[in-house]
This record gives sequence, structure tokens and C-alpha cells, in this order.
Amino acid sequence: MNILNKRKLLATLIINKKNVKYNEFINLIQAFGFVLKRSAGSHNFYKHKNYPICLNTQNKNGEAKPYQIEQFLKLIEKYGLTMERQEEDLINE
Repeated sequence: MNILNKRKLLATLIINKKNVKYNEFINLIQAFGFVLKRSAGSHNFYKHKNYPICLNTQNKNGEAKPYQIEQFLKLIEKYGLTMERQEEDLINE
């Protein structure tokens, strides 16, 4: 998923938090600097590499849970997180 698609997804999530593909949501949170730290059952715990914050995600029938999307949006606002530019994004622009 390139940076433009990630930005479009972020804009969509602000308006509508339902029917979001789990894999796309994970790509987005990773673009904001979250990394998978551990899994327990259906729960995946992502921590931010620069802040002491943790995000719990669950894949429910291939979709992200709306309340978890809301938690993510609140975290990026609270901490002023931005998308990191990755090499693959720079190549695709």
C-alpha cells in the first residue's frame, strides 16, 4: 500500500470506521510507527516505537473493529503522530 493509498484510507477512517479491511488497517498503523509486539489468541498488540503507547487490534472476519479504529485515531491525535515515509513509498511516488 503506497503513501497515497494510506492517506486516502486515513481520510476515510475519520468519516467511516466500519467495513475496513483488517490488513489495510494494519498497514496504516504500521505507517504511523506501530510494531507488533505480541499476540494472544485473536488479539494483536502493537506498540509505538517512540512512545509508551499500545494498541490492541483484532481481525473479525477480515475487518478491523470500529472501536479499535477510533482508539487509533485518538492516539495519533493525542500524540501528534504522523505517517512515516518508507523507501517503498518514495519509490512509488
